[in-house]
Amino acid sequence: MNYALRTPAHVEEGKQYPAIFLMHGLGSNEQDLLPLLDELEDVYVFSIRGPLSQPPGFAFFTIQGFGNPHRPVFEETVEKITDFIDYACSHYPVDPGCLYTMGFSQGAILAMTLGLSLNGRIKGAAALSGYIPSFVQEAYPEKLAYPLSLFISHGETDPIFPLSWGEANTKFFEKREADVVFHIDPSGHAVSQAVQKNLIQWFQAINDGGEN
Repeated sequence: MNYALRTPAHVEEGKQYPAIFLMHGLGSNEQDLLPLLDELEDVYVFSIRGPLSQPPGFAFFTIQGFGNPHRPVFEETVEKITDFIDYACSHYPVDPGCLYTMGFSQGAILAMTLGLSLNGRIKGAAALSGYIPSFVQEAYPEKLAYPLSLFISHGETDPIFPLSWGEANTKFFEKREADVVFHIDPSGHAVSQAVQKNLIQWFQAINDGGEN
């Protein structure tokens, strides 16, 4: 997959680093969300470009209705990103115990899905303005068998995905005994400075400040 890579400022030989797999929203690209993570230094950030053309940028999957991805396309993309995570872990000095997914809109949907589908490989998922597809929810009806931390944010006036969807994401994961931080922001379908600040604090807290 095409991706933009941000490496730690100083990579020490023999040391492993946390890795964040970052996914953009519909019609955007792999450069869009990188500035959100400027404050994080000792982290590998793999910002992935969606495999589908969606002018002026790209998409990760197509949809067949409001809140309803085309399942075959969606599942193919999940498989591709899973393969890419395997690739990154084998080609870069990343800590397999400190892998994170993060995304906005379509990327948020994938970030949460990967947190579930990778069966404990993902330590935490940050979902900014997304939802969990019904077929994904149905695949995980019970308590998770592995620890998972979530940062979920949603705009109070989001005109694309209603706030109730963000609240439903939170309830879904809490019911399955994941550790969830939920941030309601007065913004719309966007990532505000307040969301960014809370996101960085969440990441630093669950990753012990990025130290291994």
